[in-house]
Amino acid sequence: MTESPDVLIIGGGVVGVSAAYYLAAQGARVTLVEQGEIASGCSYGNAGLIVPSHSLPLAAPGALAGGLRWMLDRDSPFYIRPRLDAALLGWVLRFAAAGTPGQVRRSIPVLRDLSQASSALHAELAALAGPGYGYSASGLLMLYNSRRGFAAGQEEAHLLREFGLAAEVLDGDQARQREQVIRPEVLGAVRFPGDAHLTPALFMRYMADLVEAAGVRVVTHTEVLGFETAGRAVQRVRTTRGDCEPRQVVLAAGAWSPAVARGLKLKLPIQPAKGYSLTLQGSAAQPGTAMLLGEARVAVTPMVSAANTGSGAVLRLAGTLELAGLDFSINPRRVEAIRRAARGYLAGVEDMATLEIWRGLRPCTPDGLPIIGRPRSLDNLIVAAGHGMLGLSLGPITGKLVAQLAAGQAPALDLGPLRVDRF
Repeated sequence: MTESPDVLIIGGGVVGVSAAYYLAAQGARVTLVEQGEIASGCSYGNAGLIVPSHSLPLAAPGALAGGLRWMLDRDSPFYIRPRLDAALLGWVLRFAAAGTPGQVRRSIPVLRDLSQASSALHAELAALAGPGYGYSASGLLMLYNSRRGFAAGQEEAHLLREFGLAAEVLDGDQARQREQVIRPEVLGAVRFPGDAHLTPALFMRYMADLVEAAGVRVVTHTEVLGFETAGRAVQRVRTTRGDCEPRQVVLAAGAWSPAVARGLKLKLPIQPAKGYSLTLQGSAAQPGTAMLLGEARVAVTPMVSAANTGSGAVLRLAGTLELAGLDFSINPRRVEAIRRAARGYLAGVEDMATLEIWRGLRPCTPDGLPIIGRPRSLDNLIVAAGHGMLGLSLGPITGKLVAQLAAGQAPALDLGPLRVDRF
């Protein structure tokens, strides 16, 4: 693979492919390398949500206490596997430090601006694609089946409205008027009209076709082995398919970014957080709107079927956040906890056949904000990683910001809060 592209992108998930798309649109010669197939990780099996409503960072007040409380419960939405790991301990300490009301209020406008800009780019891409990947700007319903949960949801909606994000509080009957499958036990909901959803695998296939048509060289099943640097520049990237001498490098390897970055003497505080999804055979009674089951932290998304999950409509259930390292094992108890949670909010789920069980690793930073920018130590490296559960949602804007940085343009958004060296 000896060549000298303008930009080498490491990582073929939604962030890497989006960066390739916007770089190619600027006329850059781009090579993208991916250790597996395009969209073989979290960009395949996620909930497919585009969510400006998710402008509260993961590191919110009380999140660590909840995580520690749940740590001994293997069925819980947030599980930290107890182990002796210095990197995990450092991450947890930073997570605790970031979970203050002041830090959360500083983070909300950052995530809001990223999310709204990315949502607009998603709409542009969907207009080009037509109905091909099931894009729907029908909003999102956050459901609650406990008084405490509903009160917390209303408080969150009030906070988000304070920052200019639309949120409508519904009682249980109003929610059921929108979606008849919602069970009587659901006490209320918050509707976020600015949200959207799509089918991730089909979206990624479309994006992959776009970048290859634009001349991007996509090299799959290729691992990065190391780097050669000189002064403040990456001069050569060694891979299992040969060496590459790019002018600029983009690191967008998701949960594997810290391991790759170590070859450049960079420490990225990103922890892999395992999540699961179940794809169910759809039915006429399934919801038409994407939902989040508030207390259970489970996403429910109606989707267009991808080729390997049958035909017709499908319903995806996705959830859990498990800090267990680079572990790909499937815990049947956690899978069943997702299914059981959905049955508590929605009628008919118990009758839907399971087409696929999936798990993947989401790259989480301790402050809940992605890392986008150049490190102080290297002038021709751009890091675009750490998007947590928002990779699909924030992929297009991240790709556009990367392209602007690579071209020496002023980025469209302030990247100060997202800088590589902030930790």
